[in-house]
Amino acid sequence: MTKVVMVTGGSGGIGAATARLAADAGYAVCLSYVENAAAAERVVADIASAGGRALARRADVGVEADVVALFRACDETFGPLSALVNSAGIVARQGRLEDFDAARLERVLRANVVGSMLCAREAVRRMSTRRGGAGGAIVNVSSKASVLGSPGEFVDYAASKGAIDTFTIGLAKEVAADGIRVNAVRPGLIDTDIHAASGEPGRVARLKDSVPMRREGSAEEVARAILWLLSNESSYTTGSFLDVAGGR
Repeated sequence: MTKVVMVTGGSGGIGAATARLAADAGYAVCLSYVENAAAAERVVADIASAGGRALARRADVGVEADVVALFRACDETFGPLSALVNSAGIVARQGRLEDFDAARLERVLRANVVGSMLCAREAVRRMSTRRGGAGGAIVNVSSKASVLGSPGEFVDYAASKGAIDTFTIGLAKEVAADGIRVNAVRPGLIDTDIHAASGEPGRVARLKDSVPMRREGSAEEVARAILWLLSNESSYTTGSFLDVAGGR
């Protein structure tokens, strides 16, 4: 039976790299996007041209109805879900907490925390052996910001990833006996478009010398860590964190 993985935020960055590597590993890939349909379809086309199977669907993971529809589309196209990668997430413009309004905070926490929880809920409902599923794996994409705090830049984003760390630990314990492993990766300074979204496209160049390895990481390096956590090679690993941060 073909393995099926859901990759949220799969149109770019870490999500797109994960979708491509998962397809190379034999997964049928369902990926979600919010705005960039063309980029999502490019990922699907790349996978198809390499002989794989993929489906892209628009879904705002912070909207429950979108999440339910996304997972149903995956069910109907590929069948039983094997794995989930919670990669969808946002960052707002750099600033200090004293300048943030409630709308910004709610937007970041809904996308990064509520969205990951809703997607994990749908995955557990499908994969749990208690519900007739075959088990599976969930990987949450956290951030080294959850440990470092991101002062003066985006403490709200860092706090949202701290919530993901706690959620990873709790859910891992909750579903361990149901055949589901739950782990997280914590990327550090990775060369993706998220830095432009924060208002500083040159952030990687500014900070890379502060990384012990003296360089930024790539989306594919993070994706390879995710694929290991999804694989049977990590079969006794749950509730754990894999930092992909160059020692930062």
